[in-house]
Amino acid sequence: MSVDDFKQDHTIRTGEQRARASAPRVLVAGASIAGPALAHWLRRRGAEVTVVERAPELRPGGQAVDARGVAKEVIGRMGLDAAVRAECTDTAGAHTVDADGQVLETFRADDDGGDGFIADIEILRGDLSRVLYDDTRDGVEYVFGDRIAGLAQDADGVDVVFAGGDRRRFDLVVGADGLHSALRAMVFGPHVRFLRHLGHVLAFYSVPNEFGLDRWLLEYRDQESGRSALLRPVQDATRAMAMFYFGSADFDVDYRDIAAQKVLLRGRMAGLGWLTPDILAYLDDTPDFYLDQVAQVVMDRWSSGRVGLLGDAAFSSSPMSGQGTGLALVGAYLLAGELAAAGWEPEAGFARYEARMRPFVEANQEIGRLNARSRDVPGPDAEPSPDFAGEWFTELVGRAINGVELPDYAGVPDSAAPAGSPITSPVKP
Repeated sequence: MSVDDFKQDHTIRTGEQRARASAPRVLVAGASIAGPALAHWLRRRGAEVTVVERAPELRPGGQAVDARGVAKEVIGRMGLDAAVRAECTDTAGAHTVDADGQVLETFRADDDGGDGFIADIEILRGDLSRVLYDDTRDGVEYVFGDRIAGLAQDADGVDVVFAGGDRRRFDLVVGADGLHSALRAMVFGPHVRFLRHLGHVLAFYSVPNEFGLDRWLLEYRDQESGRSALLRPVQDATRAMAMFYFGSADFDVDYRDIAAQKVLLRGRMAGLGWLTPDILAYLDDTPDFYLDQVAQVVMDRWSSGRVGLLGDAAFSSSPMSGQGTGLALVGAYLLAGELAAAGWEPEAGFARYEARMRPFVEANQEIGRLNARSRDVPGPDAEPSPDFAGEWFTELVGRAINGVELPDYAGVPDSAAPAGSPITSPVKP
């Protein structure tokens, strides 16, 4: 089913249809970015929303994430542009440097209208999560320290068993619980069926800013080994975020085994120059260490009956794309809008959401694969590094940033649209 099939005006439903579609109960798994963003739009469309998060509270810090192109439009439609920008890292740009710290190349945050390598909206994952949570906490039920332990769906709803012992029934369930989505594994099958390892590993953690970092990201890349070390500024000038990339054809470390991950990182970064030894000196004491494979999620379908997926759980494009947050924000807008426009009928709503999103997702996943390939160590069996100077790449970037339509959803309920928003425009005759 193509997007063109769905490009008809949405009409106001009859009173009987509205009554039947009123206050659907939706359970969302995951309270990072995709989950609270979806909760925002579901609530505005008239749903009763519960978000369950296995962590005991919001997780602070994390990698810096970006919003570009159409994702910035979604933030504006949420009425959160000022709140998001107030929490941005205020990064001026990025320098690539050699082992002695000499600048080799510079990228500025205002390049390409703020949609370049360093986006003008750049914010720590934890800070964006908190903005979205603060926006939705009064109208959405959040359940921390719990998770979905089992579910069974029928034609009319989904019975959910929580690990804490509660049993509840919902009209729809959406998994927004990340790359290693437990809900995806429960409903769609084991992770190995959907995860595509791109041959690299990413690690990051916060460190004291004792490196003279001042609004500029610094990256050192060793061309022979393909390893990289980065330092990036955060809003708190006394702190910085350290990041490491290294190639790894296989990845067999448990993503929850922090001690084993730190051993792995130290071993793989041994001998890397620049500031690497000084950065690694803070590894044991950091409060927010993260390491995982650089991977994508590739699925034929993002829904099964009354259960759907959103964000990295459905279509991770990997950090190599720089667009994971944008995909989550845009996907949340479209998923809530299409479900409401379909009268909360899951088959039609999920199908329309997927038809609109899939070309956008595929463009961003292609960007991620190309960037990962560009970091591969040259060798006799390696694919040639992509030529990013061609017009084909400019066109691909355009599709990856702005290549999706945001319908106005005129006639679909919206309880909190900003005054004058196109979302509240009258139904066209």
